[in-house]
Amino acid sequence: MENANVSEFILLGLTQSWNLQKASFVLFLFFYSAIILGNLLIIATVKSSPHLNSPMYFFLGYLSFVDICYPSVTAPKLIGDFLVEKKSISFVGCIVQLFGVHFFGCTEIFLLTVMAYDRCIAICKPLHYTMIMNKTVCNWMVVASWLGGFVHSIVQTLLTAPLPFCGPNEIDHYFCDVHPLLKLACTDTYIVGLIVIANSGMISLGCFIVLTVSYVVILVSLRTYSSEGRMKALSTCASHITVVILYFGPCIFIYLRPSTTFSADKSVAVFYTIITPMLNPLIYTLRNQEVKNAMRMLWNRKRLLSGK
Repeated sequence: MENANVSEFILLGLTQSWNLQKASFVLFLFFYSAIILGNLLIIATVKSSPHLNSPMYFFLGYLSFVDICYPSVTAPKLIGDFLVEKKSISFVGCIVQLFGVHFFGCTEIFLLTVMAYDRCIAICKPLHYTMIMNKTVCNWMVVASWLGGFVHSIVQTLLTAPLPFCGPNEIDHYFCDVHPLLKLACTDTYIVGLIVIANSGMISLGCFIVLTVSYVVILVSLRTYSSEGRMKALSTCASHITVVILYFGPCIFIYLRPSTTFSADKSVAVFYTIITPMLNPLIYTLRNQEVKNAMRMLWNRKRLLSGK
């Protein structure tokens, strides 16, 4: 993993204004704290409640775990960089960060796709649901999601790490990603850029198409449901659809295009690496009565234990 000259990169960050950086430090520290606390609460609620033992909540627990890991690759560095003038990162640290972003980001894409499949089976084949989505199948789906994320990330890393970086070493971003690094490489990256699009962009677009088809099938199947059953099913799916739109939209914008960088990229990246993981616990709890009831029971149980 050697390069021509560059041993570190300089991250330009989100803003060059010192006053905005100080305000951003407080804001993003709040965002990151909300991500950790919100998703830990979801995990604790799913693990402690016997009522939340369906595959949907099994996948939700893992999604919350990924939503903790994913921002943790970039947010601590971003928050710390708001307080320093020189926002440097070593070459090895940069490649590790790139690997982590794509590993957890792609794993989340696959988990969201698996969750859509789960909802599709639950609504379209309710009598066979427990047989199709048994514990073994759910475990293998989670393993496949992690493995898919790992393979994708390894490909991205192996494409980027061997490139020569002779300088300049300034990355116009707040974390190391493929497109900004390809822009700095001292060689022709056209072929690598095409492979990146095929690898990252097509995964995002392909999974989004699968998700869309799944929900079209669900909507068609709901015609046979009663009005009450239809509303309950739609309420359950609405949370997932909201998360899918919030996450896939920015990802497709960033990765399904040639290896160019735009000024809006950093703002879009903040949305899918920090804002969406922060909103996911709210989206899944505010629209889900079962989760809210389980959280209330967990809170009451803790109060009783502390009272003793």
